Amino acid sequence: TLNWNDLPVEIKYDVVTRLSVQDTATFSKSCREAYILSVPTLYRDVRLSSNKSLQTFLRTVPTTHCRHVRSLSIDMAGASCPTSATTDLSNLLAQCTQVAELDLRVPGLLKPSVIPYFQPLHLLKKLSIKSCLDDDKHPLSERLVVSIAASVPNLTHLILDGICRSAMHAPELVGTSPFVPVVLGDTDVPTHPILGDHLSLPSLLSIPTLLELRIRDSHLGDNHWSTVVPRCKLETLEIGSCCYESPEFNSSCAQRIIDVAGKSVKDLSLSSALSSDVKTRLTLNRLNKLRVTSLLPVEELAETLTALSDSPVEVLSLECHEDDLEEQCLGLSDFLDACDGIEKRPFVSRLRRVSLETVEDVLD
Repeated sequence: TLNWNDLPVEIKYDVVTRLSVQDTATFSKSCREAYILSVPTLYRDVRLSSNKSLQTFLRTVPTTHCRHVRSLSIDMAGASCPTSATTDLSNLLAQCTQVAELDLRVPGLLKPSVIPYFQPLHLLKKLSIKSCLDDDKHPLSERLVVSIAASVPNLTHLILDGICRSAMHAPELVGTSPFVPVVLGDTDVPTHPILGDHLSLPSLLSIPTLLELRIRDSHLGDNHWSTVVPRCKLETLEIGSCCYESPEFNSSCAQRIIDVAGKSVKDLSLSSALSSDVKTRLTLNRLNKLRVTSLLPVEELAETLTALSDSPVEVLSLECHEDDLEEQCLGLSDFLDACDGIEKRPFVSRLRRVSLETVEDVLD
């Protein structure tokens, strides 16, 4: 009978890949060979919970280990120096060239010099960027974020959260009510080789490989959403809302984005109401999953569902706060009652599952 030491390296490695991360960590401490075999598993999924953790990782982990990283999550909370934060993130990206999923919580103080470090990441498919600092103090510029996303060669999934408009693209917002946070110091973001200087959020639709786009807690009032010509065919779209603007404003923004990008969408998430007016009613022929978040006013649920009643939705997911549960159920009931007797209405005829979930209040 062969013992462990007699097994070929290939078989040993195959055995290690079948272990859990915890078991692999324990096994790696048994001998030097075990550690070498364990490195790809131990560094496949890396999560850095603070800027200090990022700096420690750069200081202590051999650069050769970084090529094994496939999923990377970085929270740069605590970063205060623009130069140091930009250098640290750039150095880590330069080492993790095989990363496929990247989750960033970054401060608005990052410098544009970090952008070129995203270009060599050919395996990167999923990118999430969220602001980790207060919008009023360190707003995360749409110009920086759009340039980063457009620089990833094969990006398919993009999630943005807490992105601020640039004064270059939204001068009408500067110093005027409702005083939406605007970035003033991002003129140093260089011209992009494909997008040029059009680095506002609507330009994200010019990324040809993009299949999923989720934008949360960001101002979506750019008029260029109406004129941009999409180069991508989105399958998943999430449209958030801006807490500084009125529900009516957010609704008009959502309507405009869906008009432009919704034709290919199969999975739609909404945080703003849609108008059921016949003239603006939407028909999304590929839509089969609809999610309504707790941010959508419950009194607008029935009208929003009516606006999409000509779309073949099969799965409907509703979210609301516990205090709004009864009213949410009434809104759904009103919609179904209104559709009762209407033949061949795609939403009602194709609907096969409805789920209702209560969510906790952020302030609780």
